[in-house]
Amino acid sequence: MTPDSAPTAPPPWSPVLALQRATHATLHTLAAELAHLHLTPSEINALANLADGRGRTVSELGAAVGSRPTTLTSVLDRLERRGHITRGSRPGDRRAVVIELTPSGIEAAGTIRRAFADLEQRALATLPAETITALRTALQALTEVSS
Repeated sequence: MTPDSAPTAPPPWSPVLALQRATHATLHTLAAELAHLHLTPSEINALANLADGRGRTVSELGAAVGSRPTTLTSVLDRLERRGHITRGSRPGDRRAVVIELTPSGIEAAGTIRRAFADLEQRALATLPAETITALRTALQALTEVSS
């Protein structure tokens, strides 16, 4: 091993590594709490982002979930087969495909959003408001430099 390839000691605390650990722990917890829905984490993410009831194009949903439209297509195919979404054309622009929730999708998305809210409540209930504000700011900064 050359000096340039020698491993370096990790910093005492790395926000990116902490975020990775938190993400994996969160996904694990949500997967357990939502197991009865039989959805993948990607499907959960898509439905959570559609839970506000606004139809979105594949590109818009891809940006919201942090996925390329080509990657998202297989997720949407599965959700459509399960009857959770429909794909239709946007009024005035037949080329744009709009993703919308079906009644079963609305129900699943509501369950997902409640699970998210419950987890957020458990995680953040004891934190002061300024800590939550700082967390929001840090997450936005990481998102911006990673986009």
